[in-house]
Amino acid sequence: MSDNASASPDLNGDQEISLLDIVNFLQGAWKKLAIAAVVGAVLGFGNWYFLGSYQAEYVLLNNNNNNNNNNNNNNNNPSYALDLMSWKMLQKSLPNLAAQMVDEDKAPKDQENLYRVMSSADWWQKNITPSYALSKVDTKDLAGVSKELTDSATTILSLTVNAGGSTKEKSIENVRAAAQFLRSGSTYLQLRSILNGYESETVSTVAEINKKITSTEINLGYQQIRVKNLEDLHKRFPGSSNASQQVVDPKDSGAKYLPLTTQIIAANSDINQSKEDLIRLRDRLAQIEIIKNYLEAVNPLVEQNPNGLVLVSELLYVEKGLRSKVGKDDARQQEVLDQLHAQLSQIKARFTIGLEANMAPISKKTGMIKATAGGLAAAFFLMLLLLLGQRVWTHIKSGGVSNA
Repeated sequence: MSDNASASPDLNGDQEISLLDIVNFLQGAWKKLAIAAVVGAVLGFGNWYFLGSYQAEYVLLNNNNNNNNNNNNNNNNPSYALDLMSWKMLQKSLPNLAAQMVDEDKAPKDQENLYRVMSSADWWQKNITPSYALSKVDTKDLAGVSKELTDSATTILSLTVNAGGSTKEKSIENVRAAAQFLRSGSTYLQLRSILNGYESETVSTVAEINKKITSTEINLGYQQIRVKNLEDLHKRFPGSSNASQQVVDPKDSGAKYLPLTTQIIAANSDINQSKEDLIRLRDRLAQIEIIKNYLEAVNPLVEQNPNGLVLVSELLYVEKGLRSKVGKDDARQQEVLDQLHAQLSQIKARFTIGLEANMAPISKKTGMIKATAGGLAAAFFLMLLLLLGQRVWTHIKSGGVSNA
């Protein structure tokens, strides 16, 4: 029992590692660790040089609709191609559109991998960086100075698009394709929104207009009966036609005491107003019928072509063909086509002229320091583990021989 107790301190003492042991270990192994670190750094640099990817950067300016040659003091709120709210909506919608194009095999054949990557919402958060008119620091400094200045904090001046590639040319190709999808996809989503609004209008508004037409026709019938009754009274009492200078609303309860001539004139005015309302409502139905015909023509195009920049030209071509079938003198029919043309042209300009680049993309290799430092650290710790393992194995072997 006493022999075991006396042996324990010696055993524990053998297992303890002193500072002198660490110093002796480093003195004997520093050359190997240094060589391993240098080799690792060289391997990391070589991996970056030969296998590292390029990163391309492409800046799209977010232009507004101000005409520099026309100083309009009333235009205090210039309309940019993208504002903060529309950009946030596109950030959520564009990944879904990219995924849909990949699933439906509508992505460009040589860019399927890029579209598959762009179908992730994280990609848009990391690779599309908006540049605002005011930074967060500027906004804090200017808080309370001017509402217009603080509102500028949400004004987007440009979007920086980033994309990678195995070569410099490939990275530039990918960043151009990503910027093109940003514009074409945004155009497509805006077109779908407008067409969906017209689609809803052809259903809900038509029902409401028909309801108003029926109500107006019923009211017109009563108004015509009222005029007939007033004219009969006027024939029976021709002496009550003296004009009155008193101004009374014909619909007021006291209007029945007005001269019959005045009442007949007021009732006929109501009839004329009802007839005008019916003409306006029926004209609106005719306009909606044109929109309905337009939607029937363009819906197949929208389903087939997700490239908004190409699609908007096709939609304008269909609108031009439909306009040729409408009489030039029919201002009511031309009005709805003019409105449609203006909306399509505005969207086209918004994502072409309004969102354009004034410089070519820049591509360069990044991450040299990170790759070199990573190789150095990996090789150093690997050699350290190897040497420690070798020392432990030697200690175990020597302990086994001594016990024998």
